[in-house]
Amino acid sequence: MTTPPEGATAPALWDQGWYRFSRQLRSPNFGPRPAGAVIDLLVVHSISLPPGEYGGDQILQLFTNTLDWSSHPYFGQIRGMEVSAHFLVRRSGELWQFVSCDERAWHAGTSAYRGRTHCNDDSIGIELEGLEGDAFEPAQYETLAAVCAALAQCYPIAHVAGHEHIAPGRKADPGPGFRWDFLHNALGWSDQCFPSIAMR
Repeated sequence: MTTPPEGATAPALWDQGWYRFSRQLRSPNFGPRPAGAVIDLLVVHSISLPPGEYGGDQILQLFTNTLDWSSHPYFGQIRGMEVSAHFLVRRSGELWQFVSCDERAWHAGTSAYRGRTHCNDDSIGIELEGLEGDAFEPAQYETLAAVCAALAQCYPIAHVAGHEHIAPGRKADPGPGFRWDFLHNALGWSDQCFPSIAMR
């Protein structure tokens, strides 16, 4: 193992809310968090565009308002949507970041959790490339666990939930194909950090 030169320091994991191990593509869909917001919730989502198709650039285009709405019939249903998440984990485990974690991304919509509403205000949204109900790849769990652990070093993370838990009846992702036990075991965090229904 090589020793860094005397006085040298390791590169910081975070720079103004941007994670150094992510590929960065800045979304225009974000805003400031409310004054006094405590960023203590991670929200896990799933997304694929078109649904069930993986590997294309359509998710990146959606989050940057560059999607060609006429390129697939499904896109007519979401035409004009302006959304974002802080992170996207591709099927390969590759990590993209669209919004600084210091800022408010537009991922949760109408939502409530741990006695608070408007979860966008104090949460970080992490999208997994996948279809709700289907299985996710081992590489995705590995990346997800790594970024969750890194976030907990920078923010007072106390809760992890799915979109389905913060918007029940309206959203169902990441769905029953997501293995909460994998994430729980990888992180080693208390059961109280996770939705009780997901830990059964």
